[in-house]
Amino acid sequence: MSETENSRPEPDTAVELMRSRFEAFRSADADWLLRTWHPSSRPASLDLGNNPRWRGLQIVDTHDGGPRDSHGVVEFRATYIEADGSFGILHERSRFVRESGRWFYMDGDVY
Repeated sequence: MSETENSRPEPDTAVELMRSRFEAFRSADADWLLRTWHPSSRPASLDLGNNPRWRGLQIVDTHDGGPRDSHGVVEFRATYIEADGSFGILHERSRFVRESGRWFYMDGDVY
């Protein structure tokens, strides 16, 4: 991984990007999340004010997404705790694309 201007490592694979985005959600780093979101699907802004407390990430499955691939899919489960103490799990199958040597999150299907 190479370093970016904000000192987060530039991911070499879709899984590495997924893990870095999870950590960004955990630390409410909206800049990194927006920077790694593909421009075609990226929101104009991201409000993480009501962000739950993200606890853990489990990679369930991957398809492509390696250093030489142009597309990848990462299925994951992320556990979290809401402000009221309730526990939840986000289960998503995310699509990633690599352009000009950089991985971007495109979108995903939530289960």
